[in-house]
Amino acid sequence: MELSQKQAGPASGSPLPAPSRTPTLAWAAADGSVSASIGGLQEYYNDLCMEKSKEIKPFILQILQEVDEEIEKGSVGITLNIAGNSRSLSGERVTGEDFWILCRVLKNNSYINGLDVRYNLLSDVGAYYAAKLLQKQHNLIYLNLMFNDIGPEGGELIAKALHKNRTLKHLRMTGNKIENKGGMFFAAMLQINSSLEKLDLGDCDLGMQSVIAFATVLTQNRTIKGLNLNRPILYGEQEESTVHLGHMLKENQCLVELHMCKHDIKNCGMKQLCDALYLNRSLQYLDISCNKITQDGMKCLADVLKSNTTLEVIDLSFNRMENAGANYLSDALASHNRTLKALSVVSNNIEGKGLVALSQSMKTNPTLSHIYIWGNKFDEATCVAYSDLIHTGRLKSDNTDVEPFVVDGHMYLAEVSNGLKRHYYWTPGYGEACSPSSNAGFSLAPVGQHL
Repeated sequence: MELSQKQAGPASGSPLPAPSRTPTLAWAAADGSVSASIGGLQEYYNDLCMEKSKEIKPFILQILQEVDEEIEKGSVGITLNIAGNSRSLSGERVTGEDFWILCRVLKNNSYINGLDVRYNLLSDVGAYYAAKLLQKQHNLIYLNLMFNDIGPEGGELIAKALHKNRTLKHLRMTGNKIENKGGMFFAAMLQINSSLEKLDLGDCDLGMQSVIAFATVLTQNRTIKGLNLNRPILYGEQEESTVHLGHMLKENQCLVELHMCKHDIKNCGMKQLCDALYLNRSLQYLDISCNKITQDGMKCLADVLKSNTTLEVIDLSFNRMENAGANYLSDALASHNRTLKALSVVSNNIEGKGLVALSQSMKTNPTLSHIYIWGNKFDEATCVAYSDLIHTGRLKSDNTDVEPFVVDGHMYLAEVSNGLKRHYYWTPGYGEACSPSSNAGFSLAPVGQHL
């Protein structure tokens, strides 16, 4: 298969890549000695490996062959998926040197606009070549580098490459320990970049300084629609990060999706966020799961929901609202709020009365369509209430994480694999990877081109 665009080949006499330390960012001159027009991506990859005396990886050849077949069918906007945790790779991983060859293959390809290399072994060497790709590939809108052992130096290179990039819409750096230093470079990048819409820096060991820097920058940035700052490394009990992010939400009227999982938010910080939500008119998806919010914080949120008209998805999983907090939310949902579509209260120490109250609110609220309750304390009244919602059609089975069944005349609930972001860290070995039932949060409040 001949590609319509010519790929630049390696420079004559240029040294082999894979430096022992992260080099400065620079592109080698290309003389076109190997061209993509010779054949498809598979053949171009094979020729480059032979020219550079690199090992040809059969699993990469196989994936490129599948992409060539898609191109032959006339497909455009293809995402090249070489995820290291895929069953099809059988334990194979892409290294920094492998990624250098891939970047040369993809550099001028107009058919591919997404690249997913999650769970590989790119390290800072691979980050160097990813940064070069971002400088030269003008079709790439999605790049997934999650869990690739990229450190602060690699993060700096990628962030600086995005200063001039005008095409990338969605970047996932999840799980790469870029730390506070790398986070500061990404915050600085958002002062310059005007195209990136979604940035995921969850589990990156960000520090307080970089979280505050993001909050400060986003008071001015009007491009970012989705931001994930999950699990920063924070010290102290003052909830400074929550205070600053709350201030940002008062000023920013463009952010649609915000993830603040594991921010150690307590009731005081929750009040700060709620005060900001009264003034915010853009946020649709708020993730404050895995924090320390109790019934008092839920009362503040319930008061917000009585007047807020933009929030559509709220993830409260793994807090401690208990019955009182559930009652506050159910009152607001039953009598006031008509915009919230999805609510997750998974593992919140809620007992039967609170769970039944939430089920009752769905009978009077026509908008709330998704609710997730697993991990709480079910009694038979709870099981009957949610069974009724499902059997009457008020709650679709794909829109909740429980399924009713009967044993010896008694109703019980079993867990099913549905949720707001079940496939955030992994994708299933079979079935649809991006199904709305497993990733409802991203379906209801879509931001960016990919998960």
